[in-house]
Amino acid sequence: MNMQKIIDGLQAIWEGVARIFSPTDDDYPETGVQPFDGDIYVESPK
Repeated sequence: MNMQKIIDGLQAIWEGVARIFSPTDDDYPETGVQPFDGDIYVESPK
């Protein structure tokens, strides 16, 4: 039983490491560079 706990713990650690270093699974669309449509901030004199 003790050996099974060790194996389960190592498997959990290995799955975490594999998740961190695996390619991302994000499914976001690539939007590219967005143009700036705002006003430039100019600090008012004091």
